[in-house]
Order: sequence, then C-alpha cells, then structure tokens
Amino acid sequence: MQFSSSLLENAVNEFAKLPGIGKKTALRLVLHLLKQDTKEVGNFSEVIAKMRSEIRFCHRCYNVADADICSICSNSLRKQEVICVVESIRDVIAIESTQQFNGTYHILGGVISPLDGIGPDQLNIEALIARVGKEETEEIIFALNPNIQGDTTIYYIQKKLHPFSLRITTIARGIAFGGELEYADEMTLARSLQNRLPVESYVTNR
Repeated sequence: MQFSSSLLENAVNEFAKLPGIGKKTALRLVLHLLKQDTKEVGNFSEVIAKMRSEIRFCHRCYNVADADICSICSNSLRKQEVICVVESIRDVIAIESTQQFNGTYHILGGVISPLDGIGPDQLNIEALIARVGKEETEEIIFALNPNIQGDTTIYYIQKKLHPFSLRITTIARGIAFGGELEYADEMTLARSLQNRLPVESYVTNR
C-alpha cells in the first residue's frame, strides 16, 4: 500500500494496530477522519486520550470506573451479597445488557491456562477470596466461558472457597461448550443466569 503522505501512512499504521482492524479498514477510518471538521477530530482524539489517562479500575471488583468504586458496586439497589465472577470487562457488559442480573461482579482478568503461562497468581483470585471473607457474601455465580480453561478456573476457586458458608453456582449450559459469553445472544445468556446450577453437581457431571 503506497502513500503520498507520511502523516497519512503513520495514522493508518496506528489504526491497524487495533484488534480486528486491517490496513484497508484503517485507511477507510483515517480517510473518514480527514473529511471531518478539524474541531470534531480534535474532540475525538481528546476523548480517547482522556479515557486512557483518567479511567480507573474499581478497587472492589476491578471493573472500569470513573472513581475508586464503580457505579455497579456503589449502587445500593443491587444485591451486594451476590457476586458474579467473570473473566473480563466485556463479559460484564454482555451480562448487563440482559438486564436479568442485579448483583455485583468480580473480574478475574483472565482464566487459568498453563499452556499460555497464566497461573492463579496472575489473576484476581486472592482478591475475590479476601472479598468473600470480608463481606457478607451469600452466593458466588461463575459466569466463565464454557471451555477447559474456564472449568479449571472454577474448580480451583471452588476449592479456595470451601471454608466459607455460601452458595456456589455456575450459569447453565445454554451456551455451547467452547463458546464465549460476549458473543452469546442476550436471551441465551439471560436464561443461563436464571437457570444456574450448583458448582458441585456441575463438576461431578463433567
């Protein structure tokens, strides 16, 4: 791909670094910005820069936030005693879009995957255990992607939670094994939450 401007080429190369964006798509985005008013493009870049520099992560659940505690954790109308354990921020957004869950979340930041060099110490697992020990938690709902890594993570955390008296469940398998939560339709995800299963029976059946 030949460019008559190094400024244009540099902009295309930066856009192409984004996931799922190839050189052709990056060029289309850059050319679109060139057609926009200079003030609008300046506002666009300012919003992105401000998001990156000022965004925070909730001290309680590790969700993105504008303050030390996210809007979900600080909402007194939500069931603070119920924690839905997810892999990533994208999963929180997916579940929230169903409007079927009124508890809180805990984002692990990934799943246990020895082949990828990811162990328990690299995830927010100990923070979850400490949170359960400190708060009056009644139920932990595992909403991890239905694959080997997700199941391994559930098994590990379940063992760590054994000393506590609480209900431990996992979303029902309305989601195909090997699928990912963020790509599930809202109805399937909502039903999986409503028909959640006790973790012990799920692990036994596996």
